[in-house]
Amino acid sequence: MTHQATRRALLQTAGLGIAALPLLVARPSFAANKTYKIALSNSYIGNKWRLEMENVFKAALLMEPFKSQVQGSVFNSGNDVSKQSQQISNLIAERVDAIVLDAASPTALNGIIHQATSRGILVVCFDNAVTAPSAIKVNISQYDLGKGWAEWIVKQINGQGNVIMVTGVAGTQVDLDRNKGADSVWAKNPGIKVVNRFTGMWDSSTAERNTAAVLPSLPKIDAIWCQGGTDGVLKAFISANRPLPPTAGEAENGFRKMMLGIGGHKVEGYSAGSPPYLSLMALELARRILEGSYPKKNIDVPNVFLSNADLKLGVNVFTDQPDSFFDDFTAGGPTSPVDICAAAAVSGSACPDGKLYINLPKA
Repeated sequence: MTHQATRRALLQTAGLGIAALPLLVARPSFAANKTYKIALSNSYIGNKWRLEMENVFKAALLMEPFKSQVQGSVFNSGNDVSKQSQQISNLIAERVDAIVLDAASPTALNGIIHQATSRGILVVCFDNAVTAPSAIKVNISQYDLGKGWAEWIVKQINGQGNVIMVTGVAGTQVDLDRNKGADSVWAKNPGIKVVNRFTGMWDSSTAERNTAAVLPSLPKIDAIWCQGGTDGVLKAFISANRPLPPTAGEAENGFRKMMLGIGGHKVEGYSAGSPPYLSLMALELARRILEGSYPKKNIDVPNVFLSNADLKLGVNVFTDQPDSFFDDFTAGGPTSPVDICAAAAVSGSACPDGKLYINLPKA
């Protein structure tokens, strides 16, 4: 039995419910397989999350099986719907096999997506999903993310206390879904009082500034629920000489460093987010659908929540990266949804050991 077969057998025996597909370098059979043209169409590159999302995509193209099986390309439209539509039109003309899409609009691209799929081009969207019925969707549940943060808070403070909610960009589906998830938990726990709800715009500096503005008028805060900019919220508490309460928030490196007490301040935390590796899940889904080894269907990517005890330096929190760095570029470990090295997220380069694990849910 080969090393790969042994790993697969062990995972199946453990009953993980995941079709673990270890993607390892130097498998000679790759060269004999068909090569697919797969393009990433991204709507925006103006923040750290999008940069990491693209970097891991580019890094994957340098590692097997993608190195041998995929001719990849990347396009950015600057959050311009018209430009993204034109880029997709060009990809249709080039007759690519698949388009992996982070869309500028949930509806405005439906027409061009229909044109692509009607010509036999596979479209797999992730992160900012579209409503086009012919597009395959790959995403986490934002509702469950907001709910999971809130449920952890309830346990931490025994269902009693004052909570602040730091929300995201108003009007977006992600913001709405995360808030609804949290509110469903608060409704079942009347001892929890949300004493203030304000936006952090998913940005650390904005969250810090807005938190600093409301803190003087607030009573003792027993817990923080934060959609993004979590490290900024905590920095505002530190500046105001307020104790750091249990905090449920995103996967910013600054937040996770505080969870480990790096920098002199420690917080009990619960960290999860919309992972940059969604682009890799979409890429692998496209490849496997094209080769006929996976059904053409939507994928729900599991949320990965990490507490203080789950953090490990150099694995899911980094002293050599800025506070704004998103540590969930990987889920960690060959049995998780994605395992990829930090170099891939930082610079888009192949991992030194050439190993990449992308595990799609069991078909």
